[in-house]
Formats: sequence, structure tokens, C-alpha cells
Amino acid sequence: MRCHACATAVALASGERVGFRDACSSCGADLHACRNCAHHDPQAAHGCRETQAEPVQDAERANRCEWFRPGDGDAGADSRAASERAQARAALDALFDKGD
Repeated sequence: MRCHACATAVALASGERVGFRDACSSCGADLHACRNCAHHDPQAAHGCRETQAEPVQDAERANRCEWFRPGDGDAGADSRAASERAQARAALDALFDKGD
């Protein structure tokens, strides 16, 4: 898994769980947080694809969700989204370019 805040790889032994109070050794961000969970999806209801999970107020802070499963973290999601927006804007600009 990767830390959602700094993208540092976090080594987990096979079957090892992320504790409620575990933090990234690189930046100190909470690891047992929605943004590090495999179920995290900002587009889903309450930001989670697990329908039985309780809503969480802050996806970047530690929580006690029993459904937590280590995921890839969404570090870099903001930069990917910005890149996609820039590509879309460039395509629109090219579409409406008047060739002045």
C-alpha cells in the first residue's frame, strides 16, 4: 500500500492489518484512513463503495472503520485530475480555435 499523503510505500507482511493508530513513517499521516482504503471512492455515497460502512467525516484522518482494507492510497489523484482537466481544456481550445 502507499500513503495517501506522500505516496511512500508502506510494507505490510502477508495478512498484517493496519492498526487504528498507525502512521506513515515518512510524513506521519494516519494510515488507517479512508483515502488509504481499497473501498475509498469519492464518487460513491459517503466516499465509500462498502455499503455497510458508517460515514466518516474526514477521509484523511484515522478512523475505526472495521471494513478498512489496505489499498493503493489515492496519492497523486489530485495531480491526475489536474492533468485530465488540462487535457480536456486543450481539446476544447483546439475545437473552438478560430485560427486568428
